[in-house]
Amino acid sequence: MAASKLMSYFTYEDYKYWEDSWELIDGIPYAMAPTPYPKHQKIVFAISKELDKNLNCTFKEICEVYISPVDWKIDDSSVVQPDVAIFYEKTEKQYFSKTPLLIVEVLSLSTALKDTTTKFELYQREGVKCYIIVNPNEQKAEIFELENDKYFLREKIDQDGEYKFSHDGCEVNIDFGVVFGF
Repeated sequence: MAASKLMSYFTYEDYKYWEDSWELIDGIPYAMAPTPYPKHQKIVFAISKELDKNLNCTFKEICEVYISPVDWKIDDSSVVQPDVAIFYEKTEKQYFSKTPLLIVEVLSLSTALKDTTTKFELYQREGVKCYIIVNPNEQKAEIFELENDKYFLREKIDQDGEYKFSHDGCEVNIDFGVVFGF
């Protein structure tokens, strides 16, 4: 009985009634970390401001920057809350359903493994064009871009670098000197 309980498969219907913060990936629930360190939150805020300030999109009315907590419901078995994302849709629902153009995850001790493995694979599989993993302690970012359905490491950026993303009528620039310069 205990083994079958551990092997339970959950859906969005279960997820939407859970208390606290959770993500659901391929039917498996993941508790979100306790409240992030202030440094983590400052970096999330700085990145979102950089993205918002520098976002130039042909379809401005539907292309916007969001920060967690905001749900991206991929399907009935997967709902995640990226730290920062550029969504390319307007929605009246409690969640987004289209694949974001760009996602940023800022690592924390309790989520680093999930962000660099499980979410990396999920975002790749779902076609997120750019995935940025930020290490706040080292003040570095790894930029992954999707090519032929696989992520490749475009570059590693330190606190003095800049990154320009462009896809399908949308462009954005991130100055990591601003992000890490708080």
